[in-house]
Amino acid sequence: MSVHEQRTEHKTFTMPDEIREFPNGKAEILAVGGVEVGRLVFRPGWRWSNDVQPLAKTSSCEAPHFQYHVSGRLGIRMDDGTEFVDGPGDVTSLPKGHDAWVIGDEPVVVVDWFGATNYAKALHSKTALHGRKTHASVG
Repeated sequence: MSVHEQRTEHKTFTMPDEIREFPNGKAEILAVGGVEVGRLVFRPGWRWSNDVQPLAKTSSCEAPHFQYHVSGRLGIRMDDGTEFVDGPGDVTSLPKGHDAWVIGDEPVVVVDWFGATNYAKALHSKTALHGRKTHASVG
């Protein structure tokens, strides 16, 4: 059995390693501890089925998520019809197969420990920001 040795790292979302932009939102990505962690920011009016589905070309979000909700209210509907609302302080584990949307006038901010690696992954890069990758998203 191999053991992953943890090393001290310190990073900040004020200078993410990568930014993936999509309509009404963005994903800020940090590579830390051998994994990618994402801060997802959704502006009022954002809905996965309107703003990301045309890029992803799937019937629902295929990215599983393990998220901490920092701010705003996010409606979530699973493909099986289960529906709920998450807000500040909530933690969610979402398997693939869901839609989500911002409720109200406050942006939604979530930190995603599982699902950020490929969320809104781009095919091409834009100009780097602070020496980090910046992308226009395609899905």
